[in-house]
Amino acid sequence: MGATGICGRRKNEHRAARSDSAAAVPLRLICGVAGALLLSGCMVGPDFQPPPAPDVSGYAPQAGLRPAMATSIAGGAPQSFVDGLEVGGQWWREFGSPQINAFVEEAVHNHPTVRAAQYALRAARETVLQTRGALAPQIGGVGSATRQQVPAAAGGTTGSPSIYNLYDATVNVSYTLDLFGGLRRQVESAEALAQYRRFEMEATYLALTANVVTSAISDASLRAQIAASQAIIAAQTDQLQRVQRQFEVGANSQAEVLAQRATLAQTQATLPPLQKQLAQGRNQLMAYLGRLPNQDRGESVNLASLRLPRKLPVSLPAYLVRQRPDIRQAEATLHQAAALVGVNTANLLPQFTITPSAGTDALTVGQLFTPQSAAFTLAANMGQKLVDGGQAYRTKEASVASFEQDYALYQSSIITAFQNVADALRAVQFDAVTLRAQAVAEKAALDSLTMAQQQFKSGAIGYAIIITAQQTYQNAVIARIQAQAMRYADTVALFQALGGGWWNRFDEAREAFPRNGGYFQGPDGPALSATRDGAMNPLAPSPASDPEMERPR
Repeated sequence: MGATGICGRRKNEHRAARSDSAAAVPLRLICGVAGALLLSGCMVGPDFQPPPAPDVSGYAPQAGLRPAMATSIAGGAPQSFVDGLEVGGQWWREFGSPQINAFVEEAVHNHPTVRAAQYALRAARETVLQTRGALAPQIGGVGSATRQQVPAAAGGTTGSPSIYNLYDATVNVSYTLDLFGGLRRQVESAEALAQYRRFEMEATYLALTANVVTSAISDASLRAQIAASQAIIAAQTDQLQRVQRQFEVGANSQAEVLAQRATLAQTQATLPPLQKQLAQGRNQLMAYLGRLPNQDRGESVNLASLRLPRKLPVSLPAYLVRQRPDIRQAEATLHQAAALVGVNTANLLPQFTITPSAGTDALTVGQLFTPQSAAFTLAANMGQKLVDGGQAYRTKEASVASFEQDYALYQSSIITAFQNVADALRAVQFDAVTLRAQAVAEKAALDSLTMAQQQFKSGAIGYAIIITAQQTYQNAVIARIQAQAMRYADTVALFQALGGGWWNRFDEAREAFPRNGGYFQGPDGPALSATRDGAMNPLAPSPASDPEMERPR
């Protein structure tokens, strides 16, 4: 990527042809010079090329990634990393859950941010077409009919006034010669903005799908934790009843009854926070699906039924910069900034415009299009600001600084992307280690609790050891469930960090493309039906619950 200077004029010798009109000579001269310059493709400002990908071979200091180890429980399948494996366009299907698939489909279809991103892309593409229109001649037409009375005295005579009709038809043409590429750079800037909107839509799609899957996994984890806590509460309640009966027959002390009752109360106290997290998580999931909280139909995912993807893709670093929507957004922003440097540089140079017009003037409609009534003008203008207090120059300099700023932000987005991938890869590896350790800890805690209960029955230990064993086992069960869910969630994070496979599917809907409707056609989407007179906004409060709507106007 480099800056180009103002291209020099080619030394072409133009011989002026004879013409009946003196204005035709400079006009032909200007057109000839303009044509030569336009054909040479002269454009000021930097010619943008995407920066090269970082020259690295991986995402960790050492080469190669060890597979994630296996554990013989649900969610403990081994996972291997495959360099260069494609990220599927519908990566969420790797978890083998029809309910997750249904959630994602509903969210993509219903969530307003997806539609908003589609319409933003359409608006940007319409702007590209509008900007390209400036490269074409602008043609306008004017027609008039005048009836006029002229007194004889105006001609220095006496007598009756003269009355006549005058008809006029004129076609005006204006064409700006884009000698230095200012208009073409504006088109380039608009196209870069359209690219930004395109990848903004992909980023919206990726964030929404990842959030839906993660929320469904979190929901399943909380349900499993609640079920485990309730099972532990049931076991501790049964234990309390046995200790109470033993106390009644004099086999235990009241202190042991109180200790078991306190342990049960502590375990029961862990339920409300989990239930609160579940309720709030359901509200968040409903929002991702485009529903309101009271539209929750209770669909959920069973954590034990999820399938852990066995082969995980690891995109090559050179491909990652083309796969991440946020990097492509930063690249489009950089491209737009480069084009604006060219626009503002062209504004420092003379602007050339050709404005011919042709028309007819006649006293009758029948004479309008006869050779005798023809009239025309040919004009060529050159405009250049001589003194503007340095405004144009400083505008150009500001755009140069913005270009440098956007390049720094582009570099920052690459650093963040590589960090995201490295974090996700390490998380998947260590999650497997964590789950194996938690599974061992849970089994050990269960064995310890079973042995403590047997020893207590034989009078070998005090009841305080049983209380401690119960609490250890409860914590181990919850930690194991959380470790199971974390393996799924961090696998989602890896798919997201690698870009989500948008290049293997087509996310653009009808709303993303320029519309070819009637010339004066207005809105035809859901906004019109929701905002027209008499329509009720589905997200607005009902009249019965809104006092403001009940007041007379």
